[in-house]
This record gives sequence, structure tokens and C-alpha cells, in this order.
Amino acid sequence: MKRWRLHPLAAGLVSSLCAAAHAVLPTVPTPAAEPVRSFGAAGLLQAGFGLAVVVALIFLCAWAARRFGLQTPGSGRLLKVVSSAMVGQRERVVVVEIGDSWLVLGVAAGQVRALHTMPAGKLSEAPASSALPGMTGAGAFSQKLLESLGKLNKPRKQD
Repeated sequence: MKRWRLHPLAAGLVSSLCAAAHAVLPTVPTPAAEPVRSFGAAGLLQAGFGLAVVVALIFLCAWAARRFGLQTPGSGRLLKVVSSAMVGQRERVVVVEIGDSWLVLGVAAGQVRALHTMPAGKLSEAPASSALPGMTGAGAFSQKLLESLGKLNKPRKQD
């Protein structure tokens, strides 16, 4: 095969034609890379503003509920539940205070019955009895835990 060699004069001519065509023809600029968005003060400001709007909406809804009577006021109620205890899976015994008297009510699925009426008294400070003998309230667990930890920390006798 024969190699074609381009004469230096012809090479200059082709080069000048390319340069002239480049100068005359419109060129499309190369797209610049988009700048990377930083999450600086603007992002924090936007998030903080959104959080403030949500909190303001919560307070506005609470105010509207109180203003238009959607919530019953806590003070000055005629009826007050003094105590309640579970008797069965769906049955409860509830002590309710109305004025100067206490009503003992039996509450079951679909019905409420008055069991006893008595004058209002003060609640005793004695701990309530539990279903398990020897176990009373939340203090029983902590007492048993302390006893078992004490047993673990005592050195054992060696035979």
C-alpha cells in the first residue's frame, strides 16, 4: 500500500480553511457545570421557619379547641373518679365522687350498676393490696430487686 503524504503547503491551506470555518460558523457554548448547592444558613433558615409554622399551627388548634368548647375544662367538674380496679377482663369497680358522696359502680361491657353509696371520705395513705400475696404496688419490685442484688454481692462460704 502506498502512503499519502500531504504537502506542507496543502496542510497549511486545510488548516486555514478550518480556522476560517470555525470563525464564521456559530458555535454552541459548552454547558457549564451547575454549582453545587450548599446546605448552609439558607437551608437552616428554611427548616426553622417550617418548624415554627407547624408549632404555631398546633398552638392555634389547641386555642380553637378551648375557645369553642371542644375540650372540657379540668377544674370545677361535678364528677370525679376517685379510684378504679379491674375485676375481670372487661369488668371494673369504679369509685366516683359526686358532691359529698361516693358511688361505687360496677362497670361491665354495655352496662353500669350502682353497687354502693357512702359519704365522701379521705383516701387512706396505706398501700393498696395486690392480687399476689406479699406484693404491694411498685415498691415490691424494687424491694425484691434490692434483695436479689444483695444476695449476689455477698461472698459465698467456701467448703
